[in-house]
Amino acid sequence: MVTALVAAATVAVVLSLPWWLPGRVVALRGRLFARINGDEGIAVPGDLIGVERFREVYGHPAAGGRSKGAVLSDLFWYWLSPGAHVHQEHLEAGERYDEVARTTRRYLAVPRAEAEDLAHRCVTRVLREQAPRGDSARLVRLRDLMMPVWAEFYYELVFGEPCPRAARDLIVGNADDVVTALKCCGLRHMGRRHRLTRYLAGRLDDVRHPLPGGLSDEERAYYLQGTFFNTAVVQMSEAMAHLLMVLARHPDAAAVALTGDDRAFDAVLQETMRLYPLFGVAHRITTGDIDLGDGTSIPEGSVLCFGYPEFHRTGFTDPGRFDPDRFRDGPAAKDVNHIPFGIAANRPCPAWRLAPLTMRVAAREVLRRYALASTAAHTRSMPNRGPCLLVPRHARPTRRARTHRAVLLFMWIRDRAEDVWRSLVQLVFGTYMVWDARRQRLCERHFAQLETSHASSRSGTR
Repeated sequence: MVTALVAAATVAVVLSLPWWLPGRVVALRGRLFARINGDEGIAVPGDLIGVERFREVYGHPAAGGRSKGAVLSDLFWYWLSPGAHVHQEHLEAGERYDEVARTTRRYLAVPRAEAEDLAHRCVTRVLREQAPRGDSARLVRLRDLMMPVWAEFYYELVFGEPCPRAARDLIVGNADDVVTALKCCGLRHMGRRHRLTRYLAGRLDDVRHPLPGGLSDEERAYYLQGTFFNTAVVQMSEAMAHLLMVLARHPDAAAVALTGDDRAFDAVLQETMRLYPLFGVAHRITTGDIDLGDGTSIPEGSVLCFGYPEFHRTGFTDPGRFDPDRFRDGPAAKDVNHIPFGIAANRPCPAWRLAPLTMRVAAREVLRRYALASTAAHTRSMPNRGPCLLVPRHARPTRRARTHRAVLLFMWIRDRAEDVWRSLVQLVFGTYMVWDARRQRLCERHFAQLETSHASSRSGTR
């Protein structure tokens, strides 16, 4: 009798793990990260700066420092290396940043019709190759499905020619490695990154526009890799996975997307980016004091941690509910707590115009071919990579219904089981990478070496 009770209790505990263990492990990981990183960082919104002053402080001229002087920078440089020192998002303000930003805008300044046509061609090629054929449905991970699309898109944007399969594999391997490490689901594989760097170094003369001046050839390769084949491919794949997951879970939104009503579809996209912002926290280092009034100020050298999810949920009724009407019938996005592409006064995303146009084309092409359904968890960080069922639109309705029921039940069980082991993997790998980043001090050492070099140059000119 006792043995049976113990066995039953053990089974009950094991079956209950997906409902309580992942959340506990995430909380533990957060405490470990905070302890390793120390007390650095002023949360915004938080006790000192409320949500009502979020935009004001974010856009303040003294809130423009990016990497120098923050322990947190070592972690981001660790995840993005090699080449974090010339990554546009991590350059300090100055001539080099301005030159790099101008170059990026030049590449992204594509006429609307050309951008839409390129997005359509890329998504069509990838779906023809990877998505289900005939009447058969297929389980996919949306982020993985979309990554080759944006690898091809940005390759052609940079080089002005269709992307060879070998180059696409290099780009996807690099981007997948970056985002997997960022989500603490795996360690970095530097070989994948170095192979892409070597490939790009051999193609510097083939680009459509001149690369930033003042950079070495190695740094120009790092610029291409970091800007287009790390950040752009990763962020667009993540954004599309979020959008398609929303469309899979909200058939009404999918129907709106297929009508051709751009205004209605834009509301769906805006609400998706409100609920699932690509950035969790953006940190900035103050380059001067910021006066908050009432005799209080933020001193120079402070690290401000701007929390996008908290900001996006404040001021909305039932903020966790998906409701595109907030943007279709309510105030304009600029008049509410919604900054999916950042703020113009402080390093806005250079793809703020291009990204929505191309996402709309890609989503409609997917929906034109397939019905989407998912029972997997949908969170902002999306460590499960967006499990989804694709069913060809022309499949027989009776077969489609039977397929849905069985496969979606399997997806639900698998996703919750994966949550258990994945949360443990994230705890172990995340803790290791935060420790290793603190050990290597990539950002701190870079600026220390720059200061030593500048001091030597000044001494030599005396």
